[in-house]
Amino acid sequence: SATMPPEVRRLAERFLRDPAVVEVARPATSAASVDDVLVALDGAGKRARLTALLRTEKVAKAIIFCNRKREVASLARWLQREGLNAKDIHGDLDQAQRQASLDAFKEDRVDYLVATDVAARGLDIDDLPCVVNFDVPLHAEDYVHRIGRTGRAGKSGRALTLVTEEDARYVDAIERLMAR
Repeated sequence: SATMPPEVRRLAERFLRDPAVVEVARPATSAASVDDVLVALDGAGKRARLTALLRTEKVAKAIIFCNRKREVASLARWLQREGLNAKDIHGDLDQAQRQASLDAFKEDRVDYLVATDVAARGLDIDDLPCVVNFDVPLHAEDYVHRIGRTGRAGKSGRALTLVTEEDARYVDAIERLMAR
């Protein structure tokens, strides 16, 4: 597995004899090639701020992460109404629908893939210029996985995270995990 959440580690320790863990990188590292930026929200509409950010920062292609499936579908529809080429990918879609959304994104027929963490785990997309965290992840480790979708294979990438005052404790946990 690419990840070993604490729950899985506890199960492994309980049921396996002398399990071995092989790590190829520290679990809480992000690529040096990823420029991650916090975007403070001042109470203005979060969705409107996202669409403005995509346009002003000239983000032509990105995975946009949300914490909940219903937010993923709703945000994808919002972006479409705003004239942006977006599709959603989450666990309530069947495999064929998820694969169709992913294929369209990989083939540049879709510019923005709105996703949950579960749907995005293990996605390998060549040359992804940007990741946007519409919601700050509830678990700091998920932040590392999200931004790890960009800045791969020696290429640079950006990670933009929309942050409200209510997100402060989650941001603090991310900063502690990443030691910065």
